Amino acid sequence: MSFLSIIFDLDGTLLDTIVDLAETCNEVLALQHFPTHPTPAYKTFVGDGLQSLIRRITPVGTDDIILRQCSTLFAERYARNWKRNSCPYDGISDMLSALNKHGVQLAILSNKPHEFTKLFVDEFFPHGLFSIVYGQREGVPKKPDPTVALEIAERFGSLPQETIFVGDSGVDMRTGKAAGMIAAGVSWGFRSVQELTDSNADIIIHNPSELEQYVLFPT
Repeated sequence: MSFLSIIFDLDGTLLDTIVDLAETCNEVLALQHFPTHPTPAYKTFVGDGLQSLIRRITPVGTDDIILRQCSTLFAERYARNWKRNSCPYDGISDMLSALNKHGVQLAILSNKPHEFTKLFVDEFFPHGLFSIVYGQREGVPKKPDPTVALEIAERFGSLPQETIFVGDSGVDMRTGKAAGMIAAGVSWGFRSVQELTDSNADIIIHNPSELEQYVLFPT
């Protein structure tokens, strides 16, 4: 099988962002006099977009007005905190460079707000490495809906079966499977390998170099 394009999730797949996310959320909770959470807990809170994140970290039954205030506070504070600790996982930059050198088309599809997704990509990756970058946008279905993943493949001129969807969560695996793509789960991210296999991942990758081998030298 020859793969023409790869769509990557961002947080927990290419970048380790959990500390800055957790610290920002805990700042917001403290301002509202809500209980905070330990950093590892945020690995299960993130992944489904900002509104879902805010609902998960606030007490059950929190008023919608307060939820909206928390979302606004998060955006304000994350704009200051987003790159204090965040960075690419080991081996990611070399893997992406090798794939790009061999002509594989690369894209990012994240449930992180679109403005922050673009900010991270511009900061941590060379300009032009990713031809298409999408975060969560108003009025556009978010993962695991396959609409945007299929749109990306079409723009690349790739069939779904010629496309790999790479992520660290069940949401990513369900997105790839729904789109008819190869769903590749990474074991170094925020979620467990069990979650990936339960969501029918086609392959589990334990090191970025394994993805490079899988794409460039398929058996």
